[in-house]
Amino acid sequence: MSRSDVNRSTEMEVFVRVVESGGLSSAARALKLTPSAVSKLMSRLETRLGARLLNRSTRKLQLTPEGAGFYARSVQVLADIAEAEREVLAGAAPRGRVRINSVVDIGRNLLLPLVPGFLEQHPEVTLDIVLTDQVVDLLDEQADVAIRVGNLRSSSLTARKLGESRAVVVASPEYLARRGVPTRLEDLAQHHQMDFTFTRSVRNWPFRLPSGEVVYMPGVGGVQLGDGESVRRLALAGGGLARLSVFSAAADIKAGRLVPVLEEFNPGDRLQLHAVFLGAGGRLPARVRALIDYLSANMRLPTWPD
Repeated sequence: MSRSDVNRSTEMEVFVRVVESGGLSSAARALKLTPSAVSKLMSRLETRLGARLLNRSTRKLQLTPEGAGFYARSVQVLADIAEAEREVLAGAAPRGRVRINSVVDIGRNLLLPLVPGFLEQHPEVTLDIVLTDQVVDLLDEQADVAIRVGNLRSSSLTARKLGESRAVVVASPEYLARRGVPTRLEDLAQHHQMDFTFTRSVRNWPFRLPSGEVVYMPGVGGVQLGDGESVRRLALAGGGLARLSVFSAAADIKAGRLVPVLEEFNPGDRLQLHAVFLGAGGRLPARVRALIDYLSANMRLPTWPD
């Protein structure tokens, strides 16, 4: 291993301190270095990376786009180093904060019920949970784990599959009594269809014809909402047809609060549920690894029919 490899974490630490303190002199005082030493180190880092990280003036520093990206990665790397050292000193017992980002309906119905059991097993771990159906960048949100539904895009993230489920078109009994039960795809033109506002949603619903061909039907009227749980609640209130995952709708179907329709045209496509995170399993902090293992072992997706 070269000497430059050994010094990379030091360069990151100095760079982060310069950014967070707002200047070379204040960073030098905090690190007990001379301003010239800090300046030389920053110049050496930029030369090695082949990119300018900071725009310097006499009064302030400003991150370049490359510098902003390197800063975010450096903060994560330094946090991982600190966590690794704490785990060794503590015998690798899970401890510390885990920030989780989850889609709303999964968070409310499947994740939150598991929280008490997890904390009972790992009392030194603190969970910070954010529920949103928007796809977020884990680095930007400083999240350790994200719970995502659907096919994963190719990325630098590692994923653990938690389960899968098909989708089903449903409506409330009151809505169907008022507007009629659709039995043909042509009937969709007479119904309100609820959909999602976020960009990752497929705007047209897939259906399989008796010939085996899959066709995509555009929605008509209705309401667009920002998360699956709101779509489910509006369907329960009689707002129209909704295409939901079975794990979201199973309890309502079994209780008669929602009624499946057009099942003979269901294409049988499967929605996959994953926990995604930065870093392979061997490099995960114990607190993150413990949470992912617990979710994998204990998360059970409702099914219909049983």
